[in-house]
Amino acid sequence: MASNTKKTAQRQGFKTGEFIVYPAHGVGQITAIEEQSVAGHTLELLVILFEKDKMTLRVPVAKIASVGMRKLGDAAAVKKALETLRGRPRVKRTMWSRRAQEYEAKINSGDLQAISEVVRDLYRSENQPEQSYSERQLYEAALDRLAREIAAVNKCSDTEAVRLIEQNLAKAPSRLKAAAEAAAAEEDDQEEAA
Repeated sequence: MASNTKKTAQRQGFKTGEFIVYPAHGVGQITAIEEQSVAGHTLELLVILFEKDKMTLRVPVAKIASVGMRKLGDAAAVKKALETLRGRPRVKRTMWSRRAQEYEAKINSGDLQAISEVVRDLYRSENQPEQSYSERQLYEAALDRLAREIAAVNKCSDTEAVRLIEQNLAKAPSRLKAAAEAAAAEEDDQEEAA
């Protein structure tokens, strides 16, 4: 019985059927807990399915902490991430290659807050200048990670989660101002045409 308690403690409360966040891949589901013998040692592995990527990962229980695997955020964490999206975008005036590395590190950190900052900072509305291909790729990766975790926490579809994210992005003060200016410019154009 004592060894069973030790195993449960090593698993850090992770159970079969539970959704988790694996920093390098995003949201996955623990489908099984297996034991394998490797070189005379018994290794306990969490089998994690990343359905959208059609990928299965086996993580040794002893490596849970070192890979940064964590439980899904709670409703409060999602609320905080959505509030971040409504904030003013912060874009450093450094070279793109350095910013891209920082964004990638935030996405791969698996931290919901950091990922929401990337989404906020790289988001472009219709009336904003086009993004470069690499900016768009990073934005899509961050949006996908954020949407999957929000969908898992809120028990909704990825599409509904993306809609919720975009609604919050549209509420940012700078975006509201830009939308108002665009509407005013359009009215002026219509008055001149009349």
